[in-house]
Amino acid sequence: MPSGPDGAGPGSRGLTYADAGVDIGAGEQAVKRIKDVVRTTYRPEVMGDLGGFGGMFALASERYRQPVLVAATDGVGTKALLASMTARLDTIGIDLVAMCVDDLVCQGAEPLFLLDYLATGRLDPDRAERVVSGIAEGCRQAGCALIGGEMAEHPDAMAADTFDLAGFAVGVVERDEVLGAARVRPGDVLIGLVSPGLRCNGYSLARRALLEVGGRSLDDPAYAGAAHSLAQELMEPSVIYAPAVLALAREVGVRALAHVTGGGIAANLARVLPGACDAVVDRSTWEVPPLFAEIQRAGRVPDTEMDRVFNLGVGMVAVVDAADAGRALDVLGENGRRAVPIGRILSSGAGQVHMEG
Repeated sequence: MPSGPDGAGPGSRGLTYADAGVDIGAGEQAVKRIKDVVRTTYRPEVMGDLGGFGGMFALASERYRQPVLVAATDGVGTKALLASMTARLDTIGIDLVAMCVDDLVCQGAEPLFLLDYLATGRLDPDRAERVVSGIAEGCRQAGCALIGGEMAEHPDAMAADTFDLAGFAVGVVERDEVLGAARVRPGDVLIGLVSPGLRCNGYSLARRALLEVGGRSLDDPAYAGAAHSLAQELMEPSVIYAPAVLALAREVGVRALAHVTGGGIAANLARVLPGACDAVVDRSTWEVPPLFAEIQRAGRVPDTEMDRVFNLGVGMVAVVDAADAGRALDVLGENGRRAVPIGRILSSGAGQVHMEG
């Protein structure tokens, strides 16, 4: 007799999607579990609810003269591996939001909404709920709405207990208020917004240096004298700078903003410099968190490599008129973000950043 579907023998029920590793029921359960937490992020402009084929957001056009939409996408990199290793899944979503919305604000844009993409080897509704709860918390901190997303189960392509996370954010800014290199002037001051840790950059090097080469355990103290573990230090959620930076832009004439991600301070600051000006950054003006010294020591990482991989304690740089520098520090402090002057724009050059001190 002929075999059944997909080669199954007589009497077999036939192959199902679950047999192939994809559990549709788990996906449906996960969506039900996240609906309430997602709704906590909604702004008045959100239309509809979860379950549609696309998220809808009604731009309040009467608020703007010449609105420009700004879009950004990013992920959490291999910090997701550490989240799985440590079972610390509740804050990785905050990291995702930070990576996306803090790119938007570099052009002066207010974050409006975000969509997420969660891929995993096996979809566990509890794990998915914890991850999405973190995304929702990040959106609440940033003031943007989580209006949709996707959960994808990828058996065979990914290990069952691993996941990857990406986000897509949209913001809006007035055309004549777009920030960037065209506004930067010689003599402007660089204000560094402090970052307590790695945020989401350099984790592949950090894991290799600390865990493999250095032989450290995630349960070890983060560094000599630390009261918390290395796992806690590495999983510190990223600061979301967007609200404080937008408040700064409303109060002070911000010229440009540089989000310090992959490439370090110099490479990202160079992206907002005019071609005829250099910048100088004085390393002695801020305290580098001790985790960076641990990474460098464990992996014998050269100074130049540390500079171009990590933020070294500065997660965002604002370029402001020298006359506004004091006020800028006050505004950022009032909005919960510690900042220090870290350098200045030079009167000549070729768009390069000089790290001194």
